[in-house]
Amino acid sequence: MALDILIVDDERDIRELISGILEDEGFEARTAHDSETALFEVEKRLPSLVIQDIWLQNSKRDGLEVLKILKNRHKNLPIIMISGHGNIETAVASIKLGAYDYIEKPFQTDKLLHLVYRATETERLRRENEDLRQKAGFVQDLAGTSPVVAHLRQMINKIAPTNSRVLINGPTGAGKEVVARLIHQNSERAGGVFLIINAASIRPDNMEQELFGVEQNGKVVKTGLFERAHGGTFLLDKIEEMPMPTQAKILRVLTDQCFYRVGGTKEVQVDVRVISTAGEDLKKAIRNGTFREDLYHRLNVVSIDVLPLSEHREDIPVLVEKFLISASAATGYPKKAVSADALATLQAYDWPGNIRELKNLIERLLILSHGTGQEDCEAITADIIPGEIKGKAPGTGKSETDIQMMFNSLKEARQVFERDYIRFHLSRFSGNVSRTAEFIGMERSALHRKLKLLGLSVYSRVQVKVWVDKKGEGAQIEVKTRSG
Repeated sequence: MALDILIVDDERDIRELISGILEDEGFEARTAHDSETALFEVEKRLPSLVIQDIWLQNSKRDGLEVLKILKNRHKNLPIIMISGHGNIETAVASIKLGAYDYIEKPFQTDKLLHLVYRATETERLRRENEDLRQKAGFVQDLAGTSPVVAHLRQMINKIAPTNSRVLINGPTGAGKEVVARLIHQNSERAGGVFLIINAASIRPDNMEQELFGVEQNGKVVKTGLFERAHGGTFLLDKIEEMPMPTQAKILRVLTDQCFYRVGGTKEVQVDVRVISTAGEDLKKAIRNGTFREDLYHRLNVVSIDVLPLSEHREDIPVLVEKFLISASAATGYPKKAVSADALATLQAYDWPGNIRELKNLIERLLILSHGTGQEDCEAITADIIPGEIKGKAPGTGKSETDIQMMFNSLKEARQVFERDYIRFHLSRFSGNVSRTAEFIGMERSALHRKLKLLGLSVYSRVQVKVWVDKKGEGAQIEVKTRSG
């Protein structure tokens, strides 16, 4: 989408000249001839950049006063000052008040465009840095080669170039936000802002202020997310938790692309693509009357289902590799490989927290592998995988030891089973080899050979009375002796 630039100058010819130059370069241009019109246009919709004359004839305020007001209200708004009667003192004053740069009339077209591109690029980078801080730690592409991921990529490629609203369904942690970002990055709005609001993280009484902004006494005191997202994409996350009063106002924005700020009387017109995400409770919320069905149909122009990780386990090795790279960069620890038995354990788990749970575990395993005697090992092994992961492979209902045994060779698994089985019954019969052999159906001599083969030692406890003097006084002691 074209960036929105406001041109403020008292000379009509200058306004039309700059507008024509910018529109030829693909920008959207608005104009204002005096201070009050300029302030009105900014409050009507926040532009991407302001190009403003310092000397405004027949105006209530001059350009420096307007600059000061705008910077107080919108500190991140880039403003380029222009003047035909300027000097060094005027330029310095402009910069001190927060202007991005200063240019004198008559100006060369190339120089003006250079400043415009530089100012808008600086603001774009600022927004991207802010965006990256919000999404730090998330994988920003679809990793995997499974049919599930291939289908998602196809859907994104089809949907992204359109301007349609999209509803992304899926469980928590499955990657809905990543899908939304990819739709934005592959759309014509990729140069615009991508903003997110999580309906579950904001108090219901603050929701409208965050979405639409706040106006007091005709002045904007807070710019809402819808206005900031003009020309870009706005993600409504977890819409099933959005308050009912806000739902009605969202419905109007989707229909008319306009709204009123909280406490305001001026209508704000925007051009925003809306993507929303919902969990498994959305249909329940519609049935219970806590989410408007008409809003659901407005948001659900195109629907994408993001499946849980348990539905595409074959992608886990690729995801693990990516998470190891990001975890290594975040922690400073050297990247390690993951052993085959560890990968098998991870692929056997159901992952109720989906990709987010896997990411957190991989970072945890990388940290645990340092300081636990594994520093010299090239790979993270199954030994340090938490028991709740190893003990919950689907369909087995077995213990952690049993799950680990599934990844050994048949010979090793047999030895593990025999050792645990014989140890259990020796303990049951207090180390009595004869009774143990009788119960398990082995000859006593055969059991002794098996104990030696498995490296098991058996002790039995006996009590012995020892007389220590002629008076008959003695002490009863416990002596440990090897049995068999």
